Amino acid sequence: MIAPSGPVYQAGTLSGNPLAMAAGIATLRELQQPEVWPALASRAQELADGLRTLAGRAGIGLQVQAVGTMMTPFFTRQPVRDWAAACSADTRAYARFHRSMLERGVYLAPSQFEAGFLSTRHEAGEIEQTLAAAREAFKELAS
Repeated sequence: MIAPSGPVYQAGTLSGNPLAMAAGIATLRELQQPEVWPALASRAQELADGLRTLAGRAGIGLQVQAVGTMMTPFFTRQPVRDWAAACSADTRAYARFHRSMLERGVYLAPSQFEAGFLSTRHEAGEIEQTLAAAREAFKELAS
């Protein structure tokens, strides 16, 4: 690899921070274990499917965009395949859902345009608690 001839631009809150770098390396090592990623992806899928199901039961249009361990719920009945579709989702409904989940101890991204991520610390119990909170939040939204 050829070294750059000039300065290299680096930006970000934790860019180059030794503790952040050590944490990142430890995370990548953990994810290389054969059983870790499939279990984590399965829990993420369970959460995404659960949110879709619970919203549907409450009569709320919800699309959950998910890949791997990342997901974003969009309050719309239309598929979200591009920026225009994402922007047409009901951000006020997301804000109400966010507040309702926060009241139940579930911390989601404050903006509908950010992704949520599961980690190896999110086990079956956390998924169940999140879905129980979502069930109640969807009931509030539907009323």
